[in-house]
Amino acid sequence: MPAKKLSTKAKPAARKKAAAAPPAHDIAVVVATLKRMGSKSVRDGMARFAIPSDNAFGVPVGQMRDYAKRLGRNHDLAAELWAAGWYEARMLAAFVDDPQLVTPAQMDRWCRDFDSWAICDHACFHLFDRTPHAWKKINEWSRRKEEFVKRAAFATLWGLTAHDKTAADSLFADSLTLIERAATDDRNFVKKAVNMALRAIGKRNAQLHSAALATAERLAASSDPTSRWNGKDALRELKNASTLRRISSRTRL
Repeated sequence: MPAKKLSTKAKPAARKKAAAAPPAHDIAVVVATLKRMGSKSVRDGMARFAIPSDNAFGVPVGQMRDYAKRLGRNHDLAAELWAAGWYEARMLAAFVDDPQLVTPAQMDRWCRDFDSWAICDHACFHLFDRTPHAWKKINEWSRRKEEFVKRAAFATLWGLTAHDKTAADSLFADSLTLIERAATDDRNFVKKAVNMALRAIGKRNAQLHSAALATAERLAASSDPTSRWNGKDALRELKNASTLRRISSRTRL
């Protein structure tokens, strides 16, 4: 009797499991690749944007994003990249991590390591605002003293205005209270994030535009100089013709 021929085809369940598993990557190879991609001119130019370059290779953000697409989502690799400490490695970590696998503890750990607006904002815009923990962390971090942790609260809120298409208006409206409370913080990186979050909420739809306008007007009338700057700067954008046309078109839809 002839021997039974063994099938070389994987069973459907096995194929699905293999496809779901992220590819393994050697952290040393990934860091070495980033180093090769770097340039002295980019590294020297980082200072103009208030980004520390002592621990950087000098890789343009666009190239890092392209590289991240080739690597694919990989939570374990992201953890190793963050631990490596290099500026580009941490940027890449934010691009490749899986938001559904990120824990609140991880978000807190990474926040404590933020040393520039660039790392803070990319982690918030490309990862943190897509996690299930984003709204909770906004509330927590907005009360913190550390400059980049506090910035992370409003950078994440800013990101949610663009990326969370299903969030209730009430979540953003309630966040205006956090903005108003933080508007007195005169530290540059906090002040600008607070301001951007206020403007972004006001451009989301007509209802939130009205709520953000009211907040901006109260701030503009404040005796506190930083609050006053935040309010007046936000009002300029929220009242300009381009913003009003944008809000009007969304209302018609």
